[in-house]
Amino acid sequence: MSRYAAIDIGSNSIRMLAAEMDPHKPMQVLAADRQVVRLGTSVFREGRLSEPSVDLACQVLQRMAVEYRKHDVLAVRAVGTAALRDASNAGIFLDRAAEILGTPVEVISGLEEARLVQLGVQERWPHPKQRILIVDVGGGSAEMILAENGHFVEAFSKPLGAVRLTELFLKSDPADPREIARMQRYIQERIEGPTSRWKHEKVDRLIATSSTAAATVCAVNQVKRAHRDDADKMPATGRKIRELLQELSSHTLAGRARIPGIGPRRAEIIVPGVAVLNEILQGMRLPRLYYSTAGVRDGIIADLARRKVGMEVARLDADQKRIVRSMARQYGVSTKHVKKVADVASMLFEGLRSLHRQPPFRGRVLEAAAYLYNIGHFVNEAKHHRHSLYLVANSDLPGFDDRERMIIANLCRYHRKSMPQAGHEPFQGLSPEDRRTVELMAPLLRIAVALDQSQQQRVERVEAQALEASVELRLFSDFDVDIEQWHASQVSPIFQQVYGRPLSVKIKR
Repeated sequence: MSRYAAIDIGSNSIRMLAAEMDPHKPMQVLAADRQVVRLGTSVFREGRLSEPSVDLACQVLQRMAVEYRKHDVLAVRAVGTAALRDASNAGIFLDRAAEILGTPVEVISGLEEARLVQLGVQERWPHPKQRILIVDVGGGSAEMILAENGHFVEAFSKPLGAVRLTELFLKSDPADPREIARMQRYIQERIEGPTSRWKHEKVDRLIATSSTAAATVCAVNQVKRAHRDDADKMPATGRKIRELLQELSSHTLAGRARIPGIGPRRAEIIVPGVAVLNEILQGMRLPRLYYSTAGVRDGIIADLARRKVGMEVARLDADQKRIVRSMARQYGVSTKHVKKVADVASMLFEGLRSLHRQPPFRGRVLEAAAYLYNIGHFVNEAKHHRHSLYLVANSDLPGFDDRERMIIANLCRYHRKSMPQAGHEPFQGLSPEDRRTVELMAPLLRIAVALDQSQQQRVERVEAQALEASVELRLFSDFDVDIEQWHASQVSPIFQQVYGRPLSVKIKR
């Protein structure tokens, strides 16, 4: 379980998403926000960001930062798209935004924007065996993305955003038919490359994302704007979209705003957005499109989770690993064995983060304890867990502060036999927070030790999943690991005592 935040600074609006990612569950949204700012209006007209739009954008970012920081996210990524790519004075805004967010804002290319959109759609609406075309009509650009079997294949980014096209072509209200015709020819010219390249390919589904697509599908299906999330995965036929474009083009701004699903701000830029979708459908000779709520924000979150950004602090760095390995060797411990125990302990720490909810850096002390838990054998076989406690507590461990060293020592103490008791002085000497860490991490260390009790490294990989009323461990191996399964199952009473859930251990071959 990992929590991340994403900020998408578009030409029309700024979007924020904070979400929890678990490899075994759908993305869980913790917070989401969207605010129309129209950074692109002055950029596409004058080539510069206007001062009022920059001020408004900074106020919005301040509010969003406060919101996502409530959720203890591991990392945040903020990106800017077409308006910031084109603005001659983007640097002024980027400096202010970075100070507010505490992280740089990346001005990404159209192709990176396309990659993130595809990742977001795949996360929200997987198509593992189909070829799909994804269209994202933003404020400054439109991305056309081909994906196959769940993977990005190719993309084109074109200057066909709804705000940009409004500024370039639509000067009348309602739009003059000649303005509409010029805009349509412009769109056709820009999409001719990708449509001629792809129109003979079999495309199983066209998925449109962004607010333009939401408004279009809602309008066609008479879904009120307040319920536009209900339009997720809803279709709109090419015929209905052509009819909608004709209707919108004949209305004034006030008339467009009254159409269900559109609203007053979207009405200002909806005509070009629908025109782009219409031309792509016709150019690709596809009968319909489907709307997806996914977008750049979802792709950022999925990408951060896939790369395990922020989890680096849960593992020992090179110097810390060298120090604990050296200490283990000094006391005659099998380095292959403790490396396996350390790797399994880290898998358990990551897989059960939604259950133990320890901060990532606590994973380091668990990993260190896995290297050192057995060094007490050097003193005496009997009560070696107590000797391990003493040796670690009284050793110099460069790379670890005193608190970490004492947590590691106590974890070594509780890798077997009883769990912490009131009369255990070294444990009682810890802070309440550190005592809780020891209580939560000790069962994980016991499981990791049990899974290499033979010291033959037969378990290759472990997956841990917190279910609603239990915790399931899945052991992956090409070997017979029945005895490892049995040893791990013996930890179940201690695990249930600490976590309140029974532990089941299954073998996957």
